[in-house]
Amino acid sequence: QVQLVESGGGLVQAGGSLRLSCAASGRIFSINTMGWYRQAPGKQRELVARISSGGSTNYADSVKGRFTISRDNAKNTVYLQMNSLKPEDTAVYYCNAGIGIGLGSSWSDYWGQGTQVTVSS
Repeated sequence: QVQLVESGGGLVQAGGSLRLSCAASGRIFSINTMGWYRQAPGKQRELVARISSGGSTNYADSVKGRFTISRDNAKNTVYLQMNSLKPEDTAVYYCNAGIGIGLGSSWSDYWGQGTQVTVSS
């Protein structure tokens, strides 16, 4: 069994900051790309940022320059530092990871349960 557990969401005023964390645990042999997605009410889930096992990153245009994704491979954890938050960043944020559970196994997609981020104006 593999679990992704997010933490760090909450309520913040516009212009403020939050840091999300997502820790993977369980039967893990290796982790490929890790990322953060979000889903606002009435909208589709969208990519926010992702980071490869080697540290390459990419971001949605809407968050470039404000959000920073990072990972600690020793802890199987990915972070999302969110600065200069805007009301339009309000959403449920989901952690995602491609995880292999054994030598030679293919990557499988795993998702966290989601954490609410609310930015007030």
